[in-house]
Amino acid sequence: MNRRTLGSSSVGAVGLGCMGMSYAYPTGGWDDGASTAVIRAALDLGVTLIDTADVYGPHSNERLVGRALRGRRHEAFLASKGGLVADGPTSGGPVPHGRPEYLKAAAKASLQRLGTDCLDLYQLHRVDGKVPLEESWGALAELVREGAVRHIGLSEVGVEELERAQRIHPVSSVQSELSFWTREALRDVVPWCAAHGSGFVAYAPLGRGFLTGAYRSRRQFADGDRRLRLPRFTDAAIQAELGIVASLEVVAARHGATPGQIALAWILAKGDHIVPIVGTRRQAHLVENAAAPGLRLTPADIEELDAVPEPSAPRY
Repeated sequence: MNRRTLGSSSVGAVGLGCMGMSYAYPTGGWDDGASTAVIRAALDLGVTLIDTADVYGPHSNERLVGRALRGRRHEAFLASKGGLVADGPTSGGPVPHGRPEYLKAAAKASLQRLGTDCLDLYQLHRVDGKVPLEESWGALAELVREGAVRHIGLSEVGVEELERAQRIHPVSSVQSELSFWTREALRDVVPWCAAHGSGFVAYAPLGRGFLTGAYRSRRQFADGDRRLRLPRFTDAAIQAELGIVASLEVVAARHGATPGQIALAWILAKGDHIVPIVGTRRQAHLVENAAAPGLRLTPADIEELDAVPEPSAPRY
C-alpha cells in the first residue's frame, strides 16, 4: 500500500477505525473474533494506522484492539483518544472532560487496556469548554515528555484552537470528519495541517456507510444505531441525497471500482497529509478499502466530483 507521513512516522495511506467493532453501530452485530481477524488482516494489507478511543464501549474497544495486536504491536501505528466520558441514560451523548489530571490518568489506563507501554498517537477527543485548551494540551505534552506517547493530536477543532495548541507543543495530527458529503475541513483545517507539517486523520470517510450505496432506508439500521439520531439519516434525507451516491457510481463505473473506493480516492487526492480511517467489521470490505489508494482519479474526475452539491441536512 502507498504510505503517508503522520507525525514523524510512515503509515499506510488508509487506516482502520475500530469504533464500530464494539460501539455505536450495532447494525449487523458485534463479533470480537471476527473483528480481531479484521485487525490482523489489516496489518497484512499494510493498513497500519489502527484507531480507537477509551469512550468506545466504554473501554471494551481498546481491550479488543489490545488483544488483536498481541504479538504484532510493532506492526501497527496505534492511536487512541481521551477526553470524552461515556453518556448516561438520559444524556445526548458523551461529554468532554479535559482536566489535566483526568487526561493523564485516562491515557495511562488506555495503555493498560491496549497492552502497550507507549502509544504512537494520543488525541484529545474533544475540547472541554470548561477547561482552557492550554491546560488540556499541556497535559498531553507532558505525556510525550514522560514517554507514554510519541505524538499528540486534536479532534474536531478549528484553526484558532490549533494555533493555541501549537504554541505549547507541535500538533502532530487533527482527526475530524471528512468525506465526499462532509467537506468543511477542506476550507481551513486541512490547509492549516499542510502548512504546519501536521497529518489530517479523516474519520467517517464513507459517510458512515452511506457513500457505499449500501443504505437506502432507516429500516436497515438496528435499534440503538447512532446513525438513527443524525439528521442525514432520516428517510427524507436519505432519499434526497441518493444523488450523491449516484455521482460516485458514475465515476466508479469508469474506473471499474466501487463508489466507496472512489469516495476514498477523492479524499486521498485532497492532500498527501490526509489519512482516512475506515471502519469495517468485514474482511471483504477491508480488502476493498485497502485497494482505494491504488486508484488514480483524473483532474476531470475530481472536477466533476467537486461540483456535486453537498447535503442540505447538517451532520448533527
